Amino acid sequence: MIQLITDGIKISVQSNFEGSYFDGESLKFAFKYLIEIENNNPYSVQLMSRKWNVLDALNIVEIVEGEGVIGKKPIIKSFNSYRYNSGCLLHSPIGAMNGLYKMIRLTDNHEFDVQIPNFKLYSKFAQN
Repeated sequence: MIQLITDGIKISVQSNFEGSYFDGESLKFAFKYLIEIENNNPYSVQLMSRKWNVLDALNIVEIVEGEGVIGKKPIIKSFNSYRYNSGCLLHSPIGAMNGLYKMIRLTDNHEFDVQIPNFKLYSKFAQN
């Protein structure tokens, strides 16, 4: 599991290769990842948006931006955590992701960015 702490918010990531398939045009490699967002602050925060950088071994970069995560803008109370699963498709069996979450401190509406650590995406057969 990869972890990074920014302003008292700990992001933990675990990724898994789910399989590959042919979509009629090219071979795709599916990855799933589990994110845990832990608020180690004495105040509640809300996750407002995300920005992902998705990279693969073929040097293809995809930027994914949007409100919340998986259709939600979770409020994470003091010393609590929020977990969710998501996934992505790559054109190669090896890649990486990183990014940031835009958060708001609910006590005074202060906005701040929380870094999502760089984590690898790879299939077992591509590790050698």
